[in-house]
Formats: sequence, structure tokens, C-alpha cells
Amino acid sequence: MILNKLKIDKRTLKQIDFLIFLIPIVIAIFSSLNIYSAVHRNSALASTWKLQLIWCLMGIIAIYIIIKMDYDFLKNYAEIIYGLAVVLLVINDIFGSTRNGATGWIAIGQRAIQPSEFAKIALVIILAKKVDAMKDGINNVKNFFIILIYAAIPTALVLIQPDMGMAMVYFFTVLGIVFAAGLDLRVIFGGIFGIIVAVVGIWNTSLMQQYWKARLTSFLNPEKYSSSTGLQLIQSKIAIGSGGIFGKGFLKGTQIQGGYIPENYTDFIFSVVGEEWGLIGAIVLMLLYIILIYRIIKMSKNSKDAFGKIFCVGMASTFLFSVYQNMGMTIGIAPISGLTLPFMSYGGSSMFTAFIAIGIILSIGVRKNKINF
Repeated sequence: MILNKLKIDKRTLKQIDFLIFLIPIVIAIFSSLNIYSAVHRNSALASTWKLQLIWCLMGIIAIYIIIKMDYDFLKNYAEIIYGLAVVLLVINDIFGSTRNGATGWIAIGQRAIQPSEFAKIALVIILAKKVDAMKDGINNVKNFFIILIYAAIPTALVLIQPDMGMAMVYFFTVLGIVFAAGLDLRVIFGGIFGIIVAVVGIWNTSLMQQYWKARLTSFLNPEKYSSSTGLQLIQSKIAIGSGGIFGKGFLKGTQIQGGYIPENYTDFIFSVVGEEWGLIGAIVLMLLYIILIYRIIKMSKNSKDAFGKIFCVGMASTFLFSVYQNMGMTIGIAPISGLTLPFMSYGGSSMFTAFIAIGIILSIGVRKNKINF
């Protein structure tokens, strides 16, 4: 009887987009290979590739459970989910542990969770619900400010840490959501211009920390910062460039095996791909992300309601920016930030929440009933 309840019926199975389901798993398995290559010489990190596979397995289980659950559950409890995420961020800002200049983790025994990753999902859920409930549309001033306030709270708490990378993710996620919700383009471009003016205005004040400034500018001239914030990028470009078209081969990357690239199993995992798998490996990985994001956007168009549409668009925006930012910072076309490459970089919080997002997207897909927006 219990086993029957756990089964997914045939009608539901036929509705599952198996590309959205399989691509993250393929990337996660590829991730474990690259993590192994990056850490197998380091006894303190030697088990991380196994942990990555465990998080992948937990993510698959989460997908199964979420597909069984009607996503209306998330809509009904959106405020509670969002509230818990904000509380976690506050606890993190007060009691969290600091790594690489950011207080972004809450220690639990020998492990730690990154609340900002969970808050990212909660933010998309609450904004999807608010847009779904809007009768007068997002261009109504009251409705627009409701969205703005919900977005500003977790973003401010992340900036306090300070985690500029995650703050940028939140910004581009919200940008994708308000665009999909039909916000006037003049407001969107005006907002972007306002943020640029604000950054320029505080650049030489005490509000703009030197750590942030170095991260934001070192990618433009890494040689100038070769002994500090530019070191990672210089070594990463050497690794990726030396990989050529076909790569040096698994476990044969001299920069990776020599340990010349800091954080090569987390933030700079793409450097491993570039050196050991070459241009071909990098292109295949990019194509997997492109197909995944395309399928998610396609899913949004077939959603039965605005909640489903907005959630899919929000997560597509998250994945798109994260992929660009992470890959871009390893080759010098984006500022260096502590942003993970979805399903690739080592990290339990990042991996698990990404799989949760995939589960919700698939749940939206199996309950689709196309409507016109």
C-alpha cells in the first residue's frame, strides 16, 4: 500500500520533461569527475567528490518527492517559506562563520549550510505568488513596490555578509521576473541606470569596501594584482588556454594537478574543465546549460498559471546569470566572485537547492494546462 503511494503514475511520467531531469544529473556526475581531479592529491579534500555524488543523490530524491507534490503547496505557504529564509539569513549575519571575507555559512557540526542559497529559492517562490495574485499588474505602483520590498530584504541581508556574487544573482533573478511579469521597460532601464549611478557615487566612500573594489576591477587588469586578487584569474587563463581544443586529459592538467589555482574544485571548477577537457569539453558543458535553460523557459510558457510561469522564469534567470558569471570570471570577462557553477561547483547547499528548483519546475510541468499571458 505504501509502495503504491510512492509510485509516480504513468500519466505523470509522460508529462515529465526528461531533459530537464537528466541534464542536471549528467552535469553533477561530470562535476564529481572534475572535483576528483582537482582534489585527489589533497588528503584533506579527497572525499569531496564522493560528497558531491551524495548531494546529487539527495537532490534526485528531492525531485521525486516534489514531483509527487502539487506545487500549489508552495504557493499556499510562500510567506512562511520566505519568512524562514529571512530568519536564516539574519541568524547567519549574526552568528555565521566567515570564509574568504564573507560571513555566508552557518556551521552544523563539521559541515555548514549557506542560507543565501535557500533564500534564493524562497525569493523566487514569494515573488511568483505575489505576481500571480496581482489584479492590476506589476505596473501598478503599489504592486511594484511590494515586489521591490520582498526583493530588497534578502538582498540587503546578503550584502551585509558581504556576498556581492549572490547579491548580483538576486538582482538578475528579480530582473528576469519583473520583465516576464510585464514591467514597463522604461522602469527597468531606469532602475538599472539608477543602480549604476549609485555604485559610481559610493565608489570612493567607506561604503565601498576595498575587498569589493579589488574583486570588481582586478579582472580588467589581473597582472596589476598578480600577488592578490588577480592570481586566480591569471592561473585560470593559463590552464584554460593550455587545454587547447581537446584538453590535456583527465588527471593530466598541469595547472590543476600542481595546485596553482585556488578554489579549483568550487568557484573555479570551469578551469579544470578547460584544461583537462579542452574547448570541446567546455562547449559540451555550455550546450547542456543552454538546452536546460531553454527547456525551462519553454516550460514557463506552458504553465497553467502565473505562479508557474514566474517561478520558471526566475530560475532560468538564476541559472543563466550564474553560468555566465562563473564561466566568465575564469576567463576574464566578468568580475571575480564567490559564485558557484550550477550542478558543477562543489557545495552541498548550492547543489541541493539547484535540484530542489529543478523538482519544482518539473512539478509545474507535469501539471501544466496551457494558458495565454
